[in-house]
Amino acid sequence: METTDSGAAFAGERRIERRRRVLRGATLRFNGGFGVVEGLIRNESEHGAQLSFGDTTGVPQGFEVVVNGAARAALVRWRSTTLIGVQFVA
Repeated sequence: METTDSGAAFAGERRIERRRRVLRGATLRFNGGFGVVEGLIRNESEHGAQLSFGDTTGVPQGFEVVVNGAARAALVRWRSTTLIGVQFVA
């Protein structure tokens, strides 16, 4: 696979790997499980995802993404008013 000058694997992207389009429900848990936000996963890869919400202002920088009972720790890498790009950690 050919890379660009920035190291991205395809033009117009900063990510090394492509994300697969999905439309899956997800729950974000934070504050020891006392904070919960429901949303959708719009696309994902092994190391990150794009999440969609009605409003992202209440979503903290770090949280767990829970899909089908499986939780993954995530950090926000970018955000808009309705979308969040996350990197999975650990």
